[in-house]
Amino acid sequence: MVTGNANKAREVAAFFGGLVEVTHVTLDLPEHRSGDVGEIAAGKARFAFGQLNTPLIVDDTGFSIRALNGFPGPYAAYVQQSIGNPGILKLMEGRTDRAARFTTAIAYADAKGVRVFPGILDGQISQSPRGEGGFGYDPIFEIGNITLAEIPLEEKSRISHRALALAAFHNWFMQEHPAGGRL
Repeated sequence: MVTGNANKAREVAAFFGGLVEVTHVTLDLPEHRSGDVGEIAAGKARFAFGQLNTPLIVDDTGFSIRALNGFPGPYAAYVQQSIGNPGILKLMEGRTDRAARFTTAIAYADAKGVRVFPGILDGQISQSPRGEGGFGYDPIFEIGNITLAEIPLEEKSRISHRALALAAFHNWFMQEHPAGGRL
C-alpha cells in the first residue's frame, strides 16, 4: 500500500485481516489533476509501480457535498489541511441540504497494467463534530445518526467507502491470486 497516510494503511490492513500481507510504503507521488478520483489513483499507481517495480495499490478519495456543488471533490485532502472540519461546518451554516458523498478509488498496478476499483459511501454532514476515532472528515460525516468517527475501526473497515473499493479489489484479486498474496 503506497500512501503517506498511516491511517489509510492501517484501515487497509484491518480490512484484509491477515489474508493478504499489507506493507505500508511512503513514496512522494505526483498529484495528477482530474475531477475523477479513479484517474488520479491510476496515475499515482502507474508512477509508483514505475518507481518500485512491485505489485501495489494506491488510493485516492474525494469528498463531495451536494449543497456546495460537489466541493471539495478530489481536493478533499487540501481542503482538510487548509480549513478543516470547522471550515466545512462554517460553509454549511444555514443549509438544510447536508447530503455528502465519499468516493474512493483503489488502483492496483502490476506488470500487466493498472486496474481501478471504486467505492462510494453516501451520508450527510453533521451539525457538529462527534467521535474520537477516524481521521479527516470522519467526525462530521454521518451515516444514519452516527459519524464515521464514532464507529470502531474494525467496523469502519467493513463499511466505509474505502472498504467498498477494497471489497471490489479483493474479489478481483482473489480470483486472480487464489492463494492470496502480498501487497
